[in-house]
Amino acid sequence: MPALDYVSIIRSVYRDRRAMLAAAWGTALAAALSAYKSQSLPLFAIALAFIIMGVLRYADSRAFQRADIGSDDAEAAEHWENRAVVSGALTGIVYGAWCFISMVVVRDPFAALTSATLTTAAMVGLVARNFGLDRLVTIQMVLVILPLSVGYAMHGDIYHIVLALLLGIMLASFRKLAADTRSILLSAVHGRVEASRLAAELDMAMTTLEHGLCMLDERGVISVANERAVRLFNLMGQSDLLGQPVSAVLGTLGDSGVLPRTAVDRLLDVIGKHTSGKVLLCLPAGRYYEVSVSSRLERSVLLFEDISERIASEERINFMARHDTLTALPNRTYFGELATEDMEARRFAGARPRLVSLMIIDIDDFKHVNDTFGHIVGDELLMQVANRLRQTVPAEAVLARLGGDEFVIYRGAVGDAAQAQADATAILGAFSEPFRLEGLTLSVTVSVGLTTSAIATEALDDLMTKADLALYSAKGDGKARSQLFHAQMDIDYHYRQRLKADLRDAVRDGALSLSFQPLLDIATRKVVTCEALARWNHPELGPIPPSTFIPLAEEMGLISTITSWVIGHATEQCSHWPGNVGVAVNISARDFRGSDLGNLVEDALARSGLDPARLEIEVTETAVIEEREIAHRVLSDLAAKGIAIALDDFGTGYSSLSYLNALPFTKLKIDRSFVADIASNPRSLRLLANVARLGRDLDLTVIAEGVETEEQLNTMLAHTEIQQVQGYFFSRPLPERDIGELIGRLNAAQATPQANLRHG
Repeated sequence: MPALDYVSIIRSVYRDRRAMLAAAWGTALAAALSAYKSQSLPLFAIALAFIIMGVLRYADSRAFQRADIGSDDAEAAEHWENRAVVSGALTGIVYGAWCFISMVVVRDPFAALTSATLTTAAMVGLVARNFGLDRLVTIQMVLVILPLSVGYAMHGDIYHIVLALLLGIMLASFRKLAADTRSILLSAVHGRVEASRLAAELDMAMTTLEHGLCMLDERGVISVANERAVRLFNLMGQSDLLGQPVSAVLGTLGDSGVLPRTAVDRLLDVIGKHTSGKVLLCLPAGRYYEVSVSSRLERSVLLFEDISERIASEERINFMARHDTLTALPNRTYFGELATEDMEARRFAGARPRLVSLMIIDIDDFKHVNDTFGHIVGDELLMQVANRLRQTVPAEAVLARLGGDEFVIYRGAVGDAAQAQADATAILGAFSEPFRLEGLTLSVTVSVGLTTSAIATEALDDLMTKADLALYSAKGDGKARSQLFHAQMDIDYHYRQRLKADLRDAVRDGALSLSFQPLLDIATRKVVTCEALARWNHPELGPIPPSTFIPLAEEMGLISTITSWVIGHATEQCSHWPGNVGVAVNISARDFRGSDLGNLVEDALARSGLDPARLEIEVTETAVIEEREIAHRVLSDLAAKGIAIALDDFGTGYSSLSYLNALPFTKLKIDRSFVADIASNPRSLRLLANVARLGRDLDLTVIAEGVETEEQLNTMLAHTEIQQVQGYFFSRPLPERDIGELIGRLNAAQATPQANLRHG
C-alpha cells in the first residue's frame, strides 16, 4: 500500500477521540446499570474496565496527534497501527467478556439484552472507525462475536444456536463492509490527491505561462483567465473578464478603436465557428499579440502571445536586408523593387501617361579621399552626402545607394525634361558648401547622369544603363556637372561594347602591332631611343586610336597582358637595331598591380639578349601616385639592373618635385603642351627653359615631346638646356619594318655616343 494511503488510514483510526471517549463512558454506564440491577460484581468490573479503556485510548489518540507523523512516514504509521491493534484487542475482549458474563454467568434478561445491543452497535462503530485496518477489524470482531455467539449457543435451544451461527455470518459481512469502505475511501483519497495535483499543476501552468490565456464555455463566456490575460485586458481598459461573453468584450474594444475592427471580426469568426486558427492583433503603443484559438467540444481556449519583439526583429531584419547599413538608404535590390513597381503601374489599363526620371550620382575623386584620409573619413563623407541628398530631393522621390560612392534617385512623375534637369542642377548646388569631417574641411563635387522616359514598357534596367552612360559622359567632360542622356550616347555605348569584344579577340589572337617613334639627340640629330607604341588595326573599322583602345584595355583588365606583349616584342625588335639605340615602353598604374613587372622585364631581356641599358620604362605621375609604394619598389629594382626610368608627360599631372627626388628617375619627358607656342610666346619659352634647367640640376636627361616645326627646335637649341627631342618634325610613329631603316639613315654619319642614351 502506498505510504500516503497507509498514513491516511492510520490517521482515520485516531480521529474523533472525544466521540470515542463518550462512547466508552456511555457503554460503562450501561454496564453499570446492568450490574446494579443484577447486583453482579463481574459486571461492575466490566463497567470499570470500559472506563479505563476509554481513558487509555483517549490518551493514546492525543499522543498520536502530538506525534504529527509525515504523510509518507510509513515506519511511524506501522508503530501506531500496532498500538491501535493492542488497544482495540483489549477493547474487544472487554465487550466479549461483557456479553458472555451477562448471558452465561448473570443470566439477567436486561443485562443480556443491554450487552448484546450495545456490543452490536459497537461493532458497527468498529467497522466505521477501523475499516482501513483489516487486521484490527478482524481481531476486534472475533474477540467480540465469539464470546457473544458462545453465550447464545449455551442457551441450548435451536433458536439461540441459529442466532449464534448468524453472528458468524455477520462477522464476515462486517469484514466485507470494512473492505468496501476502505476501497471507497482510498479511491476518494486518490481522486482528491490527483485532483489536487492536477489543480496545482494547472494553477502553476496558468501562473507561470508567459502568455495570456482565456477559456470559454460552450456559450462563449469567459470562464477562466490567467493573470497575464487579466493584465492585458486591463491595459486595454477592460477590467472585468470572468463571466463576460467574449463577443461583448472584444466587440467593445473594436468599437472603441482600441483594437482594429477587422482583426476583432476575424477573431470572433474563428471563435464562433469553433475552429482553430491564429489572428494578429495590433494594440496601442505598437504592441503586437498573436491570438491562437483552439476549440474542442463546443469549448474554446484563447492564447494571447506577445510577439512585439519578434515583429520588431523581423522588421529590423527586413530593414537590414533592404537598406544600406551605412547610410540607411534603400539598397540596390530594394530600390529596384520600388522603382519597378512604380514603372509597371504605368502599363495598367487606364493609367495616365507620365514622364519618369532617373539620376545616378557619383562622388568625384572619392577614391582619393579614402586613400588620403582613410576609410573612416570616407564613410563619414558618404553619410553626410546621403543626408544632403535627402534634404535636396523631392519628398516623393526614391533615393538609394547603389554601392561604393554611387547614389540613385527615381521620380515617378516629372513635368518635363527641363524639370528633371532642374532636379540635377539642385543636386549639384547642394554640394557647393564644403564638408566637415573628423576635423577636416573638404570640398566635394558630384557628377550626375540623368535620363527620362515616357515609354510605359521601358524597363528599369534600360533607364539604369542610360543614366550610367550619361554619368560616364559627365565624368569625361570634366566632372562636377550633370548630363542628360541622348541617343548618341547609346550609339557610343554599343560601339564601345563592340570594341571591347573585338579588342579581347585581338589580344588573344595577337592582332596588335607595334609602331616606334624615335627620340633624337638635339645636338647631333641622331636617334637615341625609340618609343614603342601599340597599334590596333580593326579588320572592319580600320585603325583604332590608342587613346580609344588603351583606356578600354585598362577598363577590361587587359592592359597588363598588352604591356607584357609590348615589352617582349619591343626588346626583341630592339635587339636587331643598329648601334646602341634603345627602346622605351610605357607602363600604367594597373601594370604595377596586375603583373610581376620585374620578372616580366627580366624574362624579356633574357629571351631577346638585349642589354638592360638599352631598355627604358616610362611612367606617368598618375601611375606613380596611384601605386606609390609598389611603384617605388619595382622601379628601384629595375633601376638597379641598369634600366632607365623616365617620368612621362611631366607638367600634366601633379608636377610634384617630391616624386622626382624620391623615385629613381633618369629621364624627364616634358609634355607637348609646354612646347606648342614657345616660338611665339616668351612666357611659354621661359617656363620650358626653367623646367629643363630643373631637370638638368637633378642630373636628369631632359626630353621635349611634341616638336613639330624647325622653329620650335631652333628655339630650344638657343634658349633651353633640353637634350633630346621627339615629335612629328623628325618622324611619325613607324611600323616595325621601317624603323630600322630610319635609324640606319639618321645615324649613318657617326655612331651615337653611349652617353646620349641617358645624359645626351
